[in-house]
Amino acid sequence: MKVLIVSEGKHERCGAIQALVTRLATNDLALDYDRVSRPDIHAHHGKGRGYYKRALRWLFEAAKRGHDALVLVIDEDGRSERVEQINQAQKTELNPLRRAFGVAIRTFDAWMLADEEALTEVLGLQVQRQSDPERERDPKGVCKDLLDSSPRPMSQSQMYAAVADRTSIQRLEERCPRGFAPFAGRVRAL
Repeated sequence: MKVLIVSEGKHERCGAIQALVTRLATNDLALDYDRVSRPDIHAHHGKGRGYYKRALRWLFEAAKRGHDALVLVIDEDGRSERVEQINQAQKTELNPLRRAFGVAIRTFDAWMLADEEALTEVLGLQVQRQSDPERERDPKGVCKDLLDSSPRPMSQSQMYAAVADRTSIQRLEERCPRGFAPFAGRVRAL
């Protein structure tokens, strides 16, 4: 199955989202990547439902490029309307292309905080269980602080890819029930 993965940040696109999608998938996937905010992929202008429009535009773009499915992940960033808009786009029948849309609560970085055992293994230091990842005010900052404490030299993107490759999917679903769990179910359904 040929799948287009579209996400916001460089940390997701540098292997982390690939690792999660590949681990969740039940089929072999051929993956291509792009970023949500490409200036040449325009959503229709006008008021309201901006992320619904953007997701719908990416559905048509993925179909035009010959993909069988689209995986799209954005950050909630404290804006709850994004969740509803992405859920509407997930359900729309305006385009038949298969899809798995997700909204990381608050940000994708929170998903990296869900499994202290994976963090300990990747960072080479004892990491305690983090507070509720979806309620963390600055998950990117927490991840950066953990990385800065690590004796292992790596970029934040490398850290995310390694954590995503090792994290317990079950633990991630349990600790990020509003963002990751629905997304995981949608990827499995592809």
